[in-house]
Amino acid sequence: MKLVLAEKPSVGAELARVLGAKQKHHGYFEGNGYLVTWSLGHLLTLKMPEQYHPEWKEWSFETLPMIPERLETTPLKQTRSQLAVVKSLAKRSDIDMAVIATDAGREGELVARYIFNYLQFKKPIKRLWISSQTDQAIREGFAKLKPAKEYDDLYQAALARAEADWLVGLNVSRALTIKYDDSLSAGRVQTPTLAFVAKREQQINAFKPETYYQVSVATDRGEAKLDQKLSADAAQALVSQLDQQSLTVTAIKTKAHKELPPLPYDLNELQQVANQKFGYSPKQTLNYLQNLYEREKLVTYPRTDSKYLTTDLKGSLTARLAAMSPYRPEARSFSSQQPANNVFNNAKVGDHYGLIPTEQVLNASKLDQDELRIYRLIADRFLDLFKPAYQATTYTVTLTAGKQSLTLRETAVVDPGFKDVAKSDVTPLKVGEKLTGHANRTAKKTTPKPRLNEATLLGKMDQFGLGTPATRADIIEKLQSSELMRKQGRDLLMTPKGNQLLKLVNSRLVTPDLTAKWEASLKQIESGQLKRQTFMQDIKQETTALVAEIKRSTATYQDHSLTQKHCPVCDSLLKEKQTKQGVLLICTNPSCNYKRYRDPKVTNHRCSQCHKKMVILTGAKGDYFKCLNCGNTEAMTEAKGKSKRVNKREERKLIDRYSKPDEEAESPLAAALKAAMKNQ
Repeated sequence: MKLVLAEKPSVGAELARVLGAKQKHHGYFEGNGYLVTWSLGHLLTLKMPEQYHPEWKEWSFETLPMIPERLETTPLKQTRSQLAVVKSLAKRSDIDMAVIATDAGREGELVARYIFNYLQFKKPIKRLWISSQTDQAIREGFAKLKPAKEYDDLYQAALARAEADWLVGLNVSRALTIKYDDSLSAGRVQTPTLAFVAKREQQINAFKPETYYQVSVATDRGEAKLDQKLSADAAQALVSQLDQQSLTVTAIKTKAHKELPPLPYDLNELQQVANQKFGYSPKQTLNYLQNLYEREKLVTYPRTDSKYLTTDLKGSLTARLAAMSPYRPEARSFSSQQPANNVFNNAKVGDHYGLIPTEQVLNASKLDQDELRIYRLIADRFLDLFKPAYQATTYTVTLTAGKQSLTLRETAVVDPGFKDVAKSDVTPLKVGEKLTGHANRTAKKTTPKPRLNEATLLGKMDQFGLGTPATRADIIEKLQSSELMRKQGRDLLMTPKGNQLLKLVNSRLVTPDLTAKWEASLKQIESGQLKRQTFMQDIKQETTALVAEIKRSTATYQDHSLTQKHCPVCDSLLKEKQTKQGVLLICTNPSCNYKRYRDPKVTNHRCSQCHKKMVILTGAKGDYFKCLNCGNTEAMTEAKGKSKRVNKREERKLIDRYSKPDEEAESPLAAALKAAMKNQ
């Protein structure tokens, strides 16, 4: 009997179906010589400080740095029941081997190794390594299982990353929080990532725009431009000189341009394009992509950092094109063609090749709009591989009038190739020909570089080697949820808290150099060129130095979220916290749990006059509904069309109706009704 460990229940169910394990039990499937179970992401995590030493529970400098002799794992409370299922299966006497079928990447390897190490599993372990979830890919993968030992270096790199994040993140964040009496989070990847946003904002704030003028002449062959920045008077003088003046062709440069179709997406580029086109956050794109990979089996492994394909995929291209025909009927016609050779490069493929469609036939009706958009990006890029190169000829013409030289550019599209443009022709000008036209003066302003958005921030992280395709989306999300930066439209802006953090944290963590060095070391561990123990020794020394620097720091910190409002329970000051439901006021006293929303809470109750949503306000006679649109007010009991006194069942229905399930705090209406129940 083979024990197969998947990473998610949905993947486990699909593996079981393909393997013929049809008997469903609590937490696993059984049959045909297989037991197929799953984790729920991580079932174990590294122990918290107090689990090593009780005195580490106290947040004080005396306990820092916290460097356990050996970092150990502990079960996650919320997934203990599934761990118990895996444990009971692993101890069965009829098990002769296990198969790691978690995600084929660094983090997936860690998920499985944590579990099997914790269970002290002594029997042989094999590794399933596939790049798509189609039935064919699963069958072929199980026919070519490899010893898990071949992936030991990958596991060591994953373990090193987790342990480094624990040591640097927990120690530095705790040191900052103790020193400045506020929840301040820093880490080896998130801090330099935040610094990119801050640096761009500083450049924008320091930028001083300048007005300048440019002169051009509109000819019947296009716009000829003078490549100079001029003052208003100088530009006007040139306009008077060049208007309807004869311009002589004195030189022509001809350049042939050939552009091959773009390579398939890797995760980073797909997230960038999806953000630019549709405004999706990197996390949203990854979630849609994961659905296309796991649930629909339409695309290959999402968390890839390669844009190239391996040569063994050439034989599957016809089937992939045929599967796309419901979306692009012309896809089948490309089956007799091969993509440009530059896309096949085994040396440039690491764990997984670029994102392409699978052999699974598309059923667009099963996809929501967001998933379909992501599929189209991947499918269209894949189809482009089979199209010819774009070819054009560019003519750069120098026009002279007296002492002034202007430039005119014309482009003839010889072959549109993969681009959605029309073929065009240009009759080249000849030296000595003359053109005339109307001269214009255009006022322009110098502009700073634009603010970073999630797409351009991903590009920066990739450029400097910060994080991996699998972790970057979460890092950007965490920086926003920690209130270190915020979104305004699609732009990313620093918060006062984020700006202060970068001044308080160690300068080596702010620049990307140290983190990029660590990421390069993790790659070396993964390839077997560096021992994890050597890397961790460096991390421990750096952690000690970083904590010591924070202890010695004389910098000051101001909590900009602190208000002058007092807690009605303990009279401590309240601080603001931005949530998806609005601004939350939270008591600063750690032993007090008081919290409420700062602004009137919008409910789902509609105004009887204008049908807009109403808010809840508190008056002399208690809470009531008010419409901010037309000013209409309604008593809460009248809103239900009942008498003033309601029974407990009706009260509960009111609470359920006007309280959202994902609220971080109790809604004002829920609080009011609960108080009313107590008084009855």
